[in-house]
Amino acid sequence: ELTPIVIHDFDVYLKTVVGQSFNTVIKTLKTFKTVIIFGRKAGMFNHDPFLNIHFKTKRVDRGFLTDEEVDTIMHKEFATQRLVNVRDIFLFSCFTGLAYVDVANLTPENIVTLDDKQWIMTKRQKTSVATNVLLLDIPKNIIEKYSDKTYRDGKLFPMLTNQRTNSYLKEIADICGIKKDLTFHMARHTFATMSLSKGVSMESVSKMLGHTNIKTTQ
Repeated sequence: ELTPIVIHDFDVYLKTVVGQSFNTVIKTLKTFKTVIIFGRKAGMFNHDPFLNIHFKTKRVDRGFLTDEEVDTIMHKEFATQRLVNVRDIFLFSCFTGLAYVDVANLTPENIVTLDDKQWIMTKRQKTSVATNVLLLDIPKNIIEKYSDKTYRDGKLFPMLTNQRTNSYLKEIADICGIKKDLTFHMARHTFATMSLSKGVSMESVSKMLGHTNIKTTQ
């Protein structure tokens, strides 16, 4: 019963009823295709409903923050602690390039001292690629700020969900007068842009971001 028409209807359903973006629909359908391949290998059916259906995501420019915008967020006074926490962790990512899930998984064991310098040494959850980032003064101060507090599972920071964090980041952008769609992922783009603009090589930035392919960095 699973035909290309069913795939087409599911595509429309994801875009309308579920409200997924174009690229998210593509990712969902790719996952669906993986399940179908498994089903075919298991002998559940012998036809390929995805035959002649090709996937191509749209290029998305998530943007980045300028040095001035980062400085504005850094020095803004916020009335609620939740916004302060989200701001601090976002800035930490801006100066380390770590993705949300990798920041959430950081523990004191990931902070390593080599030749009197502190480094963050971890692996990206998404790609399992090792990431080594020099710990600059600003992220070091943020770690110190939260070091005397006890959180779940011995993690470095008090993390909200990614969705809640992005919701508060939009509030922070409004308060700071930043006319950009502020998301946590923008911190990685900001880190990369700041590093490249200050003379760090593309290869070094790629390694710090934990990319498997330098084309992703480019």
